[in-house]
Amino acid sequence: MDSLEGLRSLEEIRQVKYRSLRCVDLKLWDEIGDVFTEDADLDYGTVAYGKPLQIAGRPGIVAFFRTKLGPDTLTSHSAGQPEITVDGETATGIWQIRDTVLATRHRMLITGAAFHHDRYERGADGRWRVAGTRCVRNYETMVSLDDLPSFKLTAALERQVRDGQVMDPLPSLVTQQ
Repeated sequence: MDSLEGLRSLEEIRQVKYRSLRCVDLKLWDEIGDVFTEDADLDYGTVAYGKPLQIAGRPGIVAFFRTKLGPDTLTSHSAGQPEITVDGETATGIWQIRDTVLATRHRMLITGAAFHHDRYERGADGRWRVAGTRCVRNYETMVSLDDLPSFKLTAALERQVRDGQVMDPLPSLVTQQ
């Protein structure tokens, strides 16, 4: 692989990682499936929902995100410091991840830091996709919103919030002509 092709692959892998996090945070469930290979697997290395969180296959991954990170769960993910190694049509990457989860129904705020150890594959269509992610947590904190009497949610993914209740989407600022 020449150096230009290698740089192109590195950038495409960065973009697919960032796209996966954007899709989770914006709840773009119809779009997120194309980020993963058909047989991708996720291992978040933590006990969640009563058992270790491991998901196999693109349909299972999309279904998990759709059902567990619905409108009552607001998320924000940041990824940086990538260490990516490309080997032909496969690659590996390690990413530093920071995440915040606001589970409004459960009145919990979760923050954490982790490293994602990813595997990537270039598909027959030439596009890089995530083939697997293993999450290794540095730390995770959890606090009840009931313990934060001054906490107030003032905006939530393009919705107004009044008295702690999510309202209808904000009206468009652009008028139709």
